[in-house]
Amino acid sequence: MAIDLTPLWDFARPDVSEERFRAALANATGDDALILRTQIARTHGLRRDFEGARRMLREIEPAATTAGPEVRVRVQLELGRTFASAAHPEDLLTPEARDRARASYDRALALARAAELDELAIDAVHMLAFVDTAPADQLTWGEAALDIALSSRQPRARAWEASLRNNVGYALHQLGRYDEALSQFQQALAIRERGTNTEATRVARWMVAWTLRSLGRVEKALRLQVALEAEGDVAGRPDPYVFEELEALHRALGDGPRARHYAERLAAARRGEPSR
Repeated sequence: MAIDLTPLWDFARPDVSEERFRAALANATGDDALILRTQIARTHGLRRDFEGARRMLREIEPAATTAGPEVRVRVQLELGRTFASAAHPEDLLTPEARDRARASYDRALALARAAELDELAIDAVHMLAFVDTAPADQLTWGEAALDIALSSRQPRARAWEASLRNNVGYALHQLGRYDEALSQFQQALAIRERGTNTEATRVARWMVAWTLRSLGRVEKALRLQVALEAEGDVAGRPDPYVFEELEALHRALGDGPRARHYAERLAAARRGEPSR
């Protein structure tokens, strides 16, 4: 792998990420410069400027033909993301768009596999879940990506495990296979708790609690969500998803007043207002 992109990315702020990539590009040469340009294109895709992203990638393609395998993989990955990704509204995910995305992701996967770029192979496989969006298909792709991560000796590939277990758990939950989903979410949480990403750890706890409610284990789910509520309040970042679950949990317990309290907190959080 060439340049480390991780410290340059802030996926919640693609405009800030673009500024960082352009600053790094000023001193980059060769493959590193081309890789940075693919990521600038990706920031445009995250802002739904899909045509702008494709235009940037077309500008890179001539140089990519003689560049190293990572550049070629990333061009195909980012091209695929301009046709099918989490940023795409449903009306843009036409059959033609899905076909074009699939073709790019398949090329990216083949190139990554041939070059033993496991991290990028995982990325390509996991993106296929945005092409095939039925829960059973998402489970298939999630498990395939997880298999690559678990069999890899490359640290960047292994670092995908928690995210992939979350994806697999979500697909299992959608399929009503709650016990299996809980196992995946608990394993993801254990990994997150060994790391330093506080927000990702909170999300992992929420997924566990959400699934416990689906299993009818309401009291345990309630304890976890109340703890998440307290953490969010201390951090000054109230979480509407926590309030939504707390409302549902109190309704399940027959506590109408507490359910209404969290319904009010949920409405206020969605309006961006403080509530207690």
